[in-house]
Amino acid sequence: MKRSPFIMTALAAGITMATMSSSAMAKEEWTMTTTWPDNLDLIQIDRHWVDLVNKLAGDELEITFRAGGTLMPGTEVFDATETGSIEAAGDWPGYWAGLSPAFSPLATTTSLFNGVDYLNWIQQWGGWDLYQEVYGQYNMVYLPYGITNNESGFRGNTPIGSLAELEGKRLRLSGRDQGRVLEKLGGSQVTLAGGEIYQAIERGVIDAGEFSTPGVDYKAGFSEVADNWSVPGWHQSASVFGVMINKDAWDALSEETQEKLKIAADATMAWSLAWSERESNEGTKKFIEDGTEINQLSAEDLAEIQKVTNEVIVQGACEDPLHAKVYHSMITYMEDYATWRDVSAPYNMSRVIDNLPSLEEIEACME
Repeated sequence: MKRSPFIMTALAAGITMATMSSSAMAKEEWTMTTTWPDNLDLIQIDRHWVDLVNKLAGDELEITFRAGGTLMPGTEVFDATETGSIEAAGDWPGYWAGLSPAFSPLATTTSLFNGVDYLNWIQQWGGWDLYQEVYGQYNMVYLPYGITNNESGFRGNTPIGSLAELEGKRLRLSGRDQGRVLEKLGGSQVTLAGGEIYQAIERGVIDAGEFSTPGVDYKAGFSEVADNWSVPGWHQSASVFGVMINKDAWDALSEETQEKLKIAADATMAWSLAWSERESNEGTKKFIEDGTEINQLSAEDLAEIQKVTNEVIVQGACEDPLHAKVYHSMITYMEDYATWRDVSAPYNMSRVIDNLPSLEEIEACME
């Protein structure tokens, strides 16, 4: 049967369109790692996001995930993502505060936000855009996808039940602002990698140390070497985790695929908050069962910590414009949200606080 030129032309056009469509829809393949090794439970947050992405966007993107330390040391994942050696890496923003102090409040706050505050601020009060601004300076897109509420506190073999007992103590503590607060309170900051804390407590190199939430701490074995636990974890009132994505790799995705990654991040963020609180509850039970003595700071001591924290926040904000911009946004949220938060008490969410760092002093440094 003789085919008409029209039919042949239509057939050729169809083949061409199919080829173009196939090429445009070629699956992207990413390699992703994290700062967390397999033996630290925080890696579950990274894995949860990767699993969701591979389910939601599996036809367009497949992420091969490797635990921290298997591709490179955790300290190198930032540079590897920035340069495109890998497409993505899970992190805690505070690890990069040496590059810019603005990373610090993106990761945690001292005696300011709780977990719900971070959720509110990121989702509705401008926080998400600030993550993009800070990480964007390093050729990255950032998706916050994990939140944990306040950390455990300090663990060691010396009771710390008051600020007076903090005097002269050598404590493992991460974070620049956290260290400044500690030093103003009479303690001394010791910087150690998470994997070194156990032995440092065991050998008496430090008087006490902090690492993460009770669930994570228990699985890291701290009950075996620390008899005392100082609470609450004022030094890290909540924490944020997320994924750094190389900008070129992100731009290679369709808008639809990008949206699926954001949806997976939002879902993981909600899951992580509930998951970590359940883990914290179970971890606390186990510490108590093992005979750990819990030492609670008084309301007066916590008020003094807040006062010193406010001074340190203003000091840091006045040293760096972007650091100031992040804190200004956070404190503005706290003041604004107080309108509904205080009316809805005692069923309110967010941390109730009547002594915030001074917006006026921070604004003066931003001019």
